[in-house]
Amino acid sequence: MGQGKKYDKAFKEQVVLRILAEESTVAETAKELGVHYTTVRDWVRFYKRDGESAFPGSGNLKAEDEEMRKLRKQLADLKEENEILENAAAYFAKNLK
Repeated sequence: MGQGKKYDKAFKEQVVLRILAEESTVAETAKELGVHYTTVRDWVRFYKRDGESAFPGSGNLKAEDEEMRKLRKQLADLKEENEILENAAAYFAKNLK
């Protein structure tokens, strides 16, 4: 299945703000742009949910998602370090007797 046309953040926001200002409906806008109705509807939904952080761009994460990714990595690193320290402590406790 082919990839559709890519629209930048500014374009999507302009479309959504026009709809939210009731200058046009989702259906009218979708038809005018030649974009599927559900695509435009999703843009509106994402903007209502995420505001300015909606539409971060391909390969980018919203700020809160990026923070969550960093925290998960940090937690995994700390768990690994803790396991190494526990193994070292057990080794030395066994060999010092």
